Amino acid sequence: MSILAGWKGRFATLALCAASVALSATAHAEDQLAKVKKAGELVVGTEMQFAPFDFLENGQQSGFNKDLFAEIGKELGVKVRFIDLPWPSVLPGLEAGKFDMVGGPITITKARMERYTYTLPVADATDALLKRTNDTSLKQSSDIAGKTVGAGKGSAQLDQLKAYVATLPKPPEIREYVDNNQAYADLAAGRIAAVANSVTNIAYVAKQRPETFTVVQPSFGAKVYFAYCLRKDADSKPLADAFNAALVKMHGDGRLATLQKKWFGVAMDAPTTLPTPNY
Repeated sequence: MSILAGWKGRFATLALCAASVALSATAHAEDQLAKVKKAGELVVGTEMQFAPFDFLENGQQSGFNKDLFAEIGKELGVKVRFIDLPWPSVLPGLEAGKFDMVGGPITITKARMERYTYTLPVADATDALLKRTNDTSLKQSSDIAGKTVGAGKGSAQLDQLKAYVATLPKPPEIREYVDNNQAYADLAAGRIAAVANSVTNIAYVAKQRPETFTVVQPSFGAKVYFAYCLRKDADSKPLADAFNAALVKMHGDGRLATLQKKWFGVAMDAPTTLPTPNY
C-alpha cells in the first residue's frame, strides 16, 4: 500500500467517525421539546369526562385544559392536539410514547413523582364528597360509614377515599367508575350515597346542578394539588421546563387566575414551586 493510499484510508475513517459523532449529537439534541417544535404540535393525552378540566359540550371539547393549553401553545409557538381516552388508558399511553404529556390533570403523589415528571400545580385536588342535596343523613364526611360511595377507577381520589374509609367504624362499600359522569348519574338516581372526587371537580358539578348535588363540608382528604405530567426521562425535561416557564409567566400576568375564576369560580392557590406531597 502506498503512503498516499494509507493517508486516504485514514482520512476516510476520520470522516466516517466525525459523521457518526455529528449524527449522535443531532439525535441527542432531538429531545421532546425539540421534537414538539419541529412538528409544530404538542400532543396531549386526556380524558374528556372530567369537568371542569376537560369535558364534551355539544360534541366539542370544553373546559379549563383547552383554554390553558391554548395559552401554553402560544408561549411555545406550537399548536395543541388532544387525544381523548378513558382515564385508565391515559398514563399507560404516555409511557408507550403515544403523546407528549398528560393533561388529565393528575394529583401530585409520592408514588407518581417516582414514575413521572410533574409540571407545576394548576389547581387544588383535595378530596371531598358530593351528595344528593336532599340527603339529610349525610351531614359530614364520616356519615358515609356503612353506605355506598363511588370514585374514579385508577384515580388518586380513590386512593385517598380508601385511606379515609379505613378509619371509619363501618367502612362503606366503594364502587369504582371509569366514567365520572356515570358516578354522578348513579348518585342522582340514589344508587350510591356519595361520590369522592377533588373539591374542584365536585364544586363545579354542584354549581351546575345545585338542586341535585351538594358538596359535603369540610373536605376529608389531605391538601394536594393537580398538575400535568410527562415521562420521567432526560428527553422530557426540556419540555417540562418550557411548560413551567410558560405557566409561571401566566401566574405573573394574571392569565392563570383568570382561567381559574372562569372554570372553578375562584382563583386558587397554585404554588410556583413543586410541592412535596403528603402521601
